Amino acid sequence: MKVAVLGAGAIGAYVGAALHRAGADVHLVARGPHLAAMRQHGVRVLSPRGDFTARVHATAEPADIGPADFVFLGLKATSYAACGPLIAPLLHDRTAVVAAQNGIPWWYFHRHGGPHDGHRLESVDPGGAVSAVLAPYRAVGCVVYAATELAEPGVVRHLEGTRFSVGEPDRTRSARCLDFSAAMRAGGLKCPVEPDVRADIWIKLLGNISFNPISALARATMREMCLHGGTRRVIEIMMAETLAVAAALGCEPDISIERRLAGAERVGDHRTSTLQDLERGKPLELDVLLAAVVELAEITGVRVPTLRTVHALSDLLAHGMRSAVA
Repeated sequence: MKVAVLGAGAIGAYVGAALHRAGADVHLVARGPHLAAMRQHGVRVLSPRGDFTARVHATAEPADIGPADFVFLGLKATSYAACGPLIAPLLHDRTAVVAAQNGIPWWYFHRHGGPHDGHRLESVDPGGAVSAVLAPYRAVGCVVYAATELAEPGVVRHLEGTRFSVGEPDRTRSARCLDFSAAMRAGGLKCPVEPDVRADIWIKLLGNISFNPISALARATMREMCLHGGTRRVIEIMMAETLAVAAALGCEPDISIERRLAGAERVGDHRTSTLQDLERGKPLELDVLLAAVVELAEITGVRVPTLRTVHALSDLLAHGMRSAVA
């Protein structure tokens, strides 16, 4: 099995190192000091489950790798539309793209069935720009429950969790999903093939859609948001509205709002990825987290007044950041 990791940051390098340990032919695409460190020392993984080093081929040029069986996409969703020149050399007719993104993916309605089958969401696939680069038929859904960070260039600190749920848009247990799952498990990770990976998408989104934008607006950690009474109530309402949209699309995730809040509170003084991006002056990945669900609410006729309000405020924040960079 040949695997290319496009965007070998903390999650991508961690997955690549695990797959290499399982015997897969792995190639990492990265840049800058992180690439230089991986070329010199390999990927060093620091984990409560045991440290290890993987001597994985790393490059800045996908053309050095050539077509792969799987492309694990570790890029931010905001970079998908522009990744065509990078991903094109990695594709053959049957290459599967495993996109480790948060939020609603560009392929959500691909082979979904029902009245919305094939519908394109403008918020995540504006003008079809993402689908033109990442054909939906290549997509394997992937929901990441692992937490990692780059301790320094070439060094990945694994904080918690090893689960990467995967599944086909058409809900079948395909050979490509089973093969990828087997390789991930051989590398020491959990990788269940879900009968409906969209349920996992909504479970993770339940937290991301609320905690991420509010953390950026309030500059608050997970614990602070959970313990502040007014903010906690806003988050509860956002979660309830999100579940109503999911239900309107025929998906009912098996998780309660209280359980999701309790899990978030246990995380403690963690800064969400959106807050970290804000602090670093990076683009905020809110379209796939929040704007997409507001768009889905319009399609399904579900009232989401609180989601709309938070979306308006966080969109203004993101717009201000884009203007400042320009």
